[in-house]
Amino acid sequence: MTAGPGRRSSTFTRLLRHGFTDATAAERLLDSPELAPIRTDPVLLDALGATADPDLALLGLVRLLEAQPGPTARRELLDTVIAAKPLRDRLLGVLGASAALADHLTRHPGDWHALVMYEPRDLHPGVEEFERGLAEVTDPVSLRVAYRRCLLSIAARDVCGTTDVAQTAAELADLATATLRAALRLARAAAPDDAALCRLAVIAMGKCGGHELNYVSDVDVIFVGEPADGADEGKALRAATKIASHLMRICSETTVEGSIWPVDANLRPEGRNGPLVRTLSSHLAYYQRWAKTWEFQALLKARPVAGDAELGEEYLAAVQPLVWKAAERENFVADVQKMRRRVVENIPAAEIDRQLKLGPGGLRDVEFAVQLLQLVHGRTDPSLRSGTTLDALKALAAGGYVGRADAAQLDEAYRFLRSMEHRIQLFRLRRTHLVPEDEADLRRIGRSLGLRTDPVADLHREWKRHATVVRRLHEKLFYRPLLDAVAQLAPGEVRLSPEAARERLVALGYADPASALRHLEALASGVSRKAAIQRTLLPVLLGWFADSADPDAGLLNFRKVSDALGKTPWYLRLLRDEGAAAQNLARVLSAGRLAPDLLMRAPEAVALLGDGDGGGLEPRSRAHLEQEILAAVRRADGAAQAVTAARGVRRRELFRTAAADIVGSYGTEDRPAEADQGALVDRVGRAVSDLTAATLAGTLRAVVREGWGDTLPTRFAIIGMGRFGGHELGYGSDADVLFVHEPRDGVDEREAAEAANKVVSEMRRLLQLPSADPPLLIDADLRPEGKSGPLVRTLKSYAAYYRRWSLTWESHALLRAEPVAGDEDLARRFIELIDPLRYPAAGLGDDAVREIRRLKARMESERLPRGADPKLHAKLGPGGLSDVEWTVQLLQLRHGAREPGLRTTRTREALAAAREAGLIREEDAGILDEAWVLATRVRNAVMLVRGRAGDTFPTDTRDLAAVGRYLGYGPGHAGDLLDAYRRTTRRARAVVEELFYGG
Repeated sequence: MTAGPGRRSSTFTRLLRHGFTDATAAERLLDSPELAPIRTDPVLLDALGATADPDLALLGLVRLLEAQPGPTARRELLDTVIAAKPLRDRLLGVLGASAALADHLTRHPGDWHALVMYEPRDLHPGVEEFERGLAEVTDPVSLRVAYRRCLLSIAARDVCGTTDVAQTAAELADLATATLRAALRLARAAAPDDAALCRLAVIAMGKCGGHELNYVSDVDVIFVGEPADGADEGKALRAATKIASHLMRICSETTVEGSIWPVDANLRPEGRNGPLVRTLSSHLAYYQRWAKTWEFQALLKARPVAGDAELGEEYLAAVQPLVWKAAERENFVADVQKMRRRVVENIPAAEIDRQLKLGPGGLRDVEFAVQLLQLVHGRTDPSLRSGTTLDALKALAAGGYVGRADAAQLDEAYRFLRSMEHRIQLFRLRRTHLVPEDEADLRRIGRSLGLRTDPVADLHREWKRHATVVRRLHEKLFYRPLLDAVAQLAPGEVRLSPEAARERLVALGYADPASALRHLEALASGVSRKAAIQRTLLPVLLGWFADSADPDAGLLNFRKVSDALGKTPWYLRLLRDEGAAAQNLARVLSAGRLAPDLLMRAPEAVALLGDGDGGGLEPRSRAHLEQEILAAVRRADGAAQAVTAARGVRRRELFRTAAADIVGSYGTEDRPAEADQGALVDRVGRAVSDLTAATLAGTLRAVVREGWGDTLPTRFAIIGMGRFGGHELGYGSDADVLFVHEPRDGVDEREAAEAANKVVSEMRRLLQLPSADPPLLIDADLRPEGKSGPLVRTLKSYAAYYRRWSLTWESHALLRAEPVAGDEDLARRFIELIDPLRYPAAGLGDDAVREIRRLKARMESERLPRGADPKLHAKLGPGGLSDVEWTVQLLQLRHGAREPGLRTTRTREALAAAREAGLIREEDAGILDEAWVLATRVRNAVMLVRGRAGDTFPTDTRDLAAVGRYLGYGPGHAGDLLDAYRRTTRRARAVVEELFYGG
C-alpha cells in the first residue's frame, strides 16, 4: 500500500478525507499483519472515520488485535468487527474517544465481548444489571477489572448516541451504587465480627446521590451506623467505622489495575473533623443545632445506596423535613449566593477561563440556581424534590417557577456542558473540569460532539454560546418569574402563583412581599417601551437589592426614582446600556436612608452613577466647587436665590460623595470593595469638608453682595475648627468655625462690627431655611469665652484675649484651626497669631497636661448619653474618636514647636508624623489609626443608614445589618462587627492609657 517517493497514495488521500491527522502513521498501522484480512474492506475505513479520533481508534484496534491470545481469537474479533455493525460502532467509538479504556482492553483483551450483546435490556442497564456484572469480584483488583468492564459498556452506549448525557450520568451513578455495595460486601467479609456488631447505611451525596455522576468524580457519601440487636453502641460505632474506612480504601487505593474513584465523606457533620460514622440521632442533633445553610443544600441530593436499606430510609425520612425548612433560615439566599461566589473566587486566575464546572457560566451556576429554587419552593411543592438537576429544572418549569423558554435554554446548555465534561474525562479517565488547550484534544472533543466541519472553532463557539446563556440566566432565573407573576403572559405560559411569589420574596429577605409585588406590578406591567425595559432590568436589580440589608427599601426607592424620571428618555437608557449605573443605583437605593433622600430631592442626579469607569462618582476639587457655586451666586437674583443654588450644589455633591462611598464600600461585580478603609474615610472627609468650605464661600459672597455690593466695610474671614478644620467632616457634621474681621481703613469699628455680625446672622439664617436641601448648621461655640463671648471678633480682639485670658482648652481647640473662606490675608495673619498658642515653644507644663486630662474626663462623664454602652460609643467611648484625637493632640501641643510634621490639622497626618518623629511606636500608631478609622466609618455608616447623625450602633436589627454591610460584614454577621469594634477599641484604649494618661 506504500506509494513511491514523492507520490501520495490514494489510501493516504482517503485517510485524510476520513479525518485522520497523521495519514502516514495510519498507513503503517493498516499495513500491519494483524489487519491484513480486512485492510481493504471499505467498511473499516468508514467506521474509523466516524469516530472522534480516527488515529486513536486505529491504534487502539491494532493494539487490541496484538493482545489477543492467538490467531483464532484475533480472527473472531476481526470477523465480528466487519460483520456486526453494533459491535463495530461501539468498539471503535470507545477506542477513538478513550485512550484509558483502550489500555484496559489491551490488558484484558477478552473484555471486548462485553460490547457484543445488543439486547433491549443492555441498552439501559440499572443497578441490578451492574450488580450482576460485579457479582464475581473477590478482591479490590478484580473489582477494578469488573468495574472497568461495566464502564466500557456505558462509554460505548454514550459515544454511539444510544444514551443521552442524562442517561449516561444516571448509569454512572448506578454503577457507583453497585460498586459501593460490592466494596461493602468485601469490607464486611474481611471483618465478620465487626459486621455482626453494627448496622451500617451508606448515603450517597452530590452527583452520585443526584443520579448524575461524571465518568471520573469523587463519590460523596455519609455513613450512618447503629448497633445491631444487643450490641454496645460504642463498640458498634467503632466496628462500623472500621468497615466504612475499609470500604473507602477498597475504592480509592491504587492497585496494579489503578483505582476506581476516591470516596469522599467530608460532607458529613463537622466535615473531616467529625467522626466518620454517627448514629441517626447524632446526625439529627447536629443538623438541628449546628448545621450551616450549605449543608442542607447538600442534603437535597442525599440517597441511600448501600448497606442497611431500612436504616438508610430512616435517615432520609428524618433529614428531609429539615432540608425543606432550610429556606426559612435567616439570610438563606445570601448564604447560598455567597457560597457560589466563594467557589468562583477560589479558582486560580490562570484556570478561570477554562473551568467548565466552577467558572462563570459553568455547570455549577445551573446547579446552584436550580437548588436555590428547589429549596425555596420545595417546602410546599413536593414535585420539586428531585436530586437530579435536569429533572428538577423540568419540574420547576412545569410549575411556573421558571419561565419555560429560560428552562429550555438552560437544559440545552447544561446538557452540552455536561457532554463536554464527559468527553474530557473519558479520554484519560482522569478527574478534571478544565477544557484542554491542546488542539488535538479539542479536535477529538469537538468531533465526539458531532462538530465535524471545523471541530476546534465550532467547539469553542458552542461552548462560549452556552456559557453565555448560563451566565445571563442563572441569576435572573430566580427573579424573572416574579415579574411574570404580575405581568401579562403569553398564552400557554404558567404563572408563578401569588403564594410562590411571596415565598420567593421572603427568601430573598423582603419583609413586606405584598408591597414588593405591588411595586413590581406598577413598574413592569403594560406594553409600553418603558415597561419592556423595566422587565429587562428588574430581574438583575432584584438580585442586587436582595444583596443588601433592606431589599424592601431598595425596591420602593427604585419605584420612586422611576416614577420621577420614567418619562425622561435618558434614564432607562442609562440603566440598560451602562451596567455600572444600574448596579450603582441598586446599591445606593438599598444601603440606607441618606443617599436615597438626597436623590429623591433631585432625581436627575442618577446621571452621576452612569460613568462606566466610575469617574462620575469621583469627588470634585474645592476649586471646581467654588467656581460653580460663585458662578451661580453671580447669576442669582438676590442672596436667598443665590444660597438656594449653593445648597442645591451641596445636596448634589453630598449625594455624589455618599454614592461613591457606598459603591466603594460594597464593591460591584466588576470592581471589588475598597480594601483600604482609611482611604474611604479620607475621601469622604476631604469631599464633605471641601464642599462645606465652598458653600460657605458662596454664601458669604451672596450676603455681602446683597447688603454692601462688592465690598464689605470690614475684612472678613471664616476659620474652620474641629473636624471641619481637620478636613474630617462626616455626613452629619455641623460646621465648627470662628469668625474674624478687621475694619477697613477709615471705617468706624462699630460700623464694621455691625456689618460683620449681620453677615454672620444672615449666613446662618439662609443656610438653615426650610427647603428640599439639607441645612448647613454653623457652630461658633469654640470662640473665646464660648457661648458667652461675642460671635465675631476683630483680629486685635483675638490677640488681646489670647494674650491675657487664653485657657488651655482654647489652645487645644486651635490645633484644628484652618482658614476656609473669606479674606485670605486676614486669615493668614490669624493663623500667625495662634501658632505660638497651639505649638508653644516650651511645650506643655505639668499643670496644663493635668488640666487637659481633667477636661477630657469631665467631657466623657457629662456628654455620654444616659443608658448608652460606653464601649460602643464611637466618639466618647474607650478607644473611640475622642481618645485617639486627644492623645494625638497632646503630642502636638507638647512637641509641635520643634517637629514641623506635627503642625497639621489632620489627625491621621499628625499621627503619622508622631510615628516618624519617634514619639510613638509604629505598632501603637497603627492601633490608634485603625481605631480612629473604624470609629469614623461607624459614624458615617450610621448617618448613611438612618439618615441622621449618631455615635452609637443602631438597635434596630435591620439598621445594624446595614451598618455591618457598609463595613464589610455579610448577612448574619452583625455580631462579628460588634466584637471586632470592641476588640479594636480595647487595644486602642490600652495605648491611650499609656500615652495620654501615663506619659
